[in-house]
Amino acid sequence: MQTHTLGYPRIGSNRELKQKLEAYWRGDVSADDLAITAQKIRLNHWNIQAGAGVDLLPVGDFSYYDHMLDNAVRFGAIPERYNVENGQASLDDYFRMARGEAGENGIPAMEMTKWFDTNYHYIVPEFKKDQSFRLADDSLIRQVEEAAFAGHKVKAVLPGPLTFLMLGKCADEQFDKLNLLQNLIPAYVELIEKLSGKCSWIQFDEPVLALDLDEEVKRLFGPVYRTFKEASSNLRILVATYFGGLGNNLDVAAHLPVDGLHVDLVRGYQDLGLLLKTINSDLSLSLGVVDGRNIWRADLEKAISTVKSACSVLGSDRVFVAPSCSLLHVPFDLDLETKLDDEIKSWMAFAKQKCSEVRIIADAVSGLDVSTELAENRAAFESRKNSSRVHNLKVSQQLAGLKPEDFHRKSSYPVRAEIQHTSLGFPLLPTTTIGSFPQTSEVRAKRSAYRNNRIDQPEYKAAMYKYIEDCIRRQEDMGLDVLVHGEPERNDMVEYFGENFEGYCFTSNGWVQSYGSRCVKPPIIFGDISRPVPITLDWINYAQSLSDKEVKGMLTGPVTILCWSFVRDDQPRSETCRQIALAVRDEVADLEKSGVKVIQIDEPALREGLPLRKSEQKEYLRWAEEAFRLSSSCVKDETQIHTHMCYCEFDEIIDSIAALDADVISIEASRSRMELLGSFEQFSYPNEIGPGVYDIHSPSIPAQADMELLLEKALKVIPAERLWVNPDCGLKTRKWDEVEPALKNMVQAAINVRKRLN
Repeated sequence: MQTHTLGYPRIGSNRELKQKLEAYWRGDVSADDLAITAQKIRLNHWNIQAGAGVDLLPVGDFSYYDHMLDNAVRFGAIPERYNVENGQASLDDYFRMARGEAGENGIPAMEMTKWFDTNYHYIVPEFKKDQSFRLADDSLIRQVEEAAFAGHKVKAVLPGPLTFLMLGKCADEQFDKLNLLQNLIPAYVELIEKLSGKCSWIQFDEPVLALDLDEEVKRLFGPVYRTFKEASSNLRILVATYFGGLGNNLDVAAHLPVDGLHVDLVRGYQDLGLLLKTINSDLSLSLGVVDGRNIWRADLEKAISTVKSACSVLGSDRVFVAPSCSLLHVPFDLDLETKLDDEIKSWMAFAKQKCSEVRIIADAVSGLDVSTELAENRAAFESRKNSSRVHNLKVSQQLAGLKPEDFHRKSSYPVRAEIQHTSLGFPLLPTTTIGSFPQTSEVRAKRSAYRNNRIDQPEYKAAMYKYIEDCIRRQEDMGLDVLVHGEPERNDMVEYFGENFEGYCFTSNGWVQSYGSRCVKPPIIFGDISRPVPITLDWINYAQSLSDKEVKGMLTGPVTILCWSFVRDDQPRSETCRQIALAVRDEVADLEKSGVKVIQIDEPALREGLPLRKSEQKEYLRWAEEAFRLSSSCVKDETQIHTHMCYCEFDEIIDSIAALDADVISIEASRSRMELLGSFEQFSYPNEIGPGVYDIHSPSIPAQADMELLLEKALKVIPAERLWVNPDCGLKTRKWDEVEPALKNMVQAAINVRKRLN
């Protein structure tokens, strides 16, 4: 019985790729140095997977930035503004597409959004109506040769053509992107032909099969993959879908004219019975029975039973064992966690361990003796189920005691707005930022020293106070209307709160790629959540003491804390989210009592958590809306509640955004040139909006005139009295010499537009 993985974490066991990428962007290392590091990482990852017992290794899962951007470069789909000759991008062209070009006249980066319902961000391909494609980059072929030379049995991995087109965007005019298939398919065929004989399998990722698809789209799969199969010669084709069940796409997937189909049986377990009845007689089935998106151990006995049931119908020669999706979404290696509590650690598995679990399942089905491994797995499950650290009676009682009024503000938005406009006295088009300011090397060093007990609490606090004062003075000099304290004490917007909640634990090296070189270390929810003591009060109160201007209290919302954590899987996510909402509510109440008049509760993950199937979305949105309102509705009408969302499509959830009933929402809008505001215009969104006018994910410093144009576009949709001016997101990852001129331009743009309005 064969085992394989769909992809492996790219960043390296110690984030080597992140460090080398950022050194290259600074100009500290050469392209050759970067290439050597990349090759070492790939070889190491293949060796680790092979050593864990994976038979068929993925090649093409590695990327310098993003796999969808790789595919755009591979097939020459490069926007004209980058002036790339012959559609063949250099390494620097590639990074300009991902990150933009610095300087006031720099070229903006391509749009970025969430990869399905994960916290990974992909670069959105841009297509013209007459878009041409060709095989313009051979790096996948070279990497396949590299892996084969190292002695590995490999499969090439890349996005399938339907997913690639459907997840792209129309660059200029709107058209049916799938009409481009006739131009794209020959380029894919050329790649297939060049890979033939170099590897045994090629994996086309088509996770759009987990979405609700129109009948016209479904009909395209058969002809496309029949063409690929005819061109594949001795190369076998695997179509992989994940992140959900097949639903009404099952018949299409079961009859694909290919050699293998991978399905996610963690999130689509209900599909297996019907698949076994309907699948083509010559189609192998890859079973994703190990969760590729969470850090808990697999229930090996359940997985073995599932695989055996498939083998009883198909035979073991037609069944593969695999994780549910790419292991890109989990940390690298649990063995690197030397400080994690032993009991809780015994309940977990990271990427390396999940490869071993796949092998154990296959060996057990093949009749090999895995009794020791099964006994250890069983003991871990019993330990977790019976641990007194998981359940907190007080939290259960609090949830049971909630009343309907706990989920709503005292007055409607129009009443609150009038009160707030009078009491707060902000000018027309008030300016603010989203929360964080650049985390300098000095700040990170102090935080690390404090965490590792090299400095005491007074020295750490003094260092943070110094940075906060610097942030306040800079903002006052820039002329911002509503200030923030800069968040120097926070390593991550979710991890920071998790560290101060009960029911969480934390890793030392549990890094996961978010986008490019940006990595996050998601905290782990293992038990009931509560907030023992105030978290942000001291920092905000100190910042407010330094200025007569309002300083926003900055919190992360319950849905985002849920979505950006590894969540316990022994109770409904809605129950865990409500627990988090109660903890955030306690913090909101304390902030208001201390005199904070503006409180921002960020929910960038609200759209991210939306189930892929429409039939499941209504229930999710119901409890997500309730969780936000539970966290925010304890304040008086005078207190202004903000929220922030970024890098998502708002059309599907605009009703729910309104149902949050935040006084002000700030959103990412600059990369799309305010396109996202169309959703708010059609819906007639009733509250205040701050559409971002400054793309913080690019080193480019936006020109004042450009931001004025964006504001003028926004004013066509949003009444001036309800329009705020702000960047797209927090400024943590930028440098002060980028931030200050950009924010000064932003403030002046607001002043100029304000004058014209007056």
